[in-house]
Amino acid sequence: MGVFDKIRGEFIDIIEWTDDSRDTIVWRFPRYENEIKMGAKLTVRESQAAVFVNEGQVADSYAPGMYTLETHNMPILSTIKGWKYGFHSPFKAEVYFVNTRQFTDMKWGTQNPVIVRDPEFGMVRLRAFGAFSLRVINPPALLKELAGTDPQFRTEEVSEYLRQMIVGRLGTALASSGVPMLDLATQQGQIGDRLAVALTEELGPMGLAIPKFIIENISLPPEVEAAIDKRSQMGVLGNLDQYTKFQTANAIEDAANNEGGAGAGLGVGLGMGLGQTAAAAMHQQQMQPQAQQAPAGPPPLPPVEQWYVGANGQQLGPFDRNGLGQQVAGGVLTATTLVWRNGMAGWVPASQVPELTPLFGAVPPPLPPQA
Repeated sequence: MGVFDKIRGEFIDIIEWTDDSRDTIVWRFPRYENEIKMGAKLTVRESQAAVFVNEGQVADSYAPGMYTLETHNMPILSTIKGWKYGFHSPFKAEVYFVNTRQFTDMKWGTQNPVIVRDPEFGMVRLRAFGAFSLRVINPPALLKELAGTDPQFRTEEVSEYLRQMIVGRLGTALASSGVPMLDLATQQGQIGDRLAVALTEELGPMGLAIPKFIIENISLPPEVEAAIDKRSQMGVLGNLDQYTKFQTANAIEDAANNEGGAGAGLGVGLGMGLGQTAAAAMHQQQMQPQAQQAPAGPPPLPPVEQWYVGANGQQLGPFDRNGLGQQVAGGVLTATTLVWRNGMAGWVPASQVPELTPLFGAVPPPLPPQA
């Protein structure tokens, strides 16, 4: 510091801080050799606090307001210095201004996935990110535990420590929430509030608090998202039998509007499939009254299996077990033909369905060539 700075320091008797940044938590007031005049004016603005430090020991702290520094409003420093009433000489002390407003530009995210146990999907890896606000609630504790003698303590110096603390708490919060993975989106606010309380308790001895904790998104692994999408598609389709009938009716209408031979052939094939479906439905309706009129006795027989066959680009069925045998005998159903029934995830070759294997063993071999 030059001579002019020293002279200027001797005449300046106003101690204040006008924050021109958005990320400074603690700022040390610069003064030549830390010399302060008795009777100097201390201005502490809203969202600020001023802390006096003498030889490394935290002394008096001041809330927002304007103060004339005298022995009666510096009780701790007066005790440390051993001042008597009426002391007017300059004294040495460091003045730290602490920003007590909320710092709302704090971000967090999980670099590695957090593993939680879900009641429906089992072990699931989750990633999450969001934001939180930070506030100083105990300036002297902050100086003792984190800021120290740093002349300008910024949010970036504590952000990584806070991020690690958040990630460490996130897995416990998600696991203990008792919320299924598919319902986490509706509970993000409540989980964030609980995390804010837990983090504030842990940061309290350091003079910090987390007033607000926001979970913006919780993402799943791609394979889990694909499974959820598939389940959603099945939910949208609803009754696959009704959906198939609807698609068949639309195809018949389109084929009827096509005057070409291919359209006519397609319409005939689809019509046959729809007729078989209608016949099976009528058969079921006829069987239902008989079942209702049956006297009390043994429990009803299990429902007849309804199989669908995909042959020559058409969907045939439904068939019971006897009907499938007839399709095998007619050469329509082979080991490589796609089949499906209610409860199966998708169409599969008939050879991959163990309960249909006996059908193919019962087919007689082809006749030998005749002389």
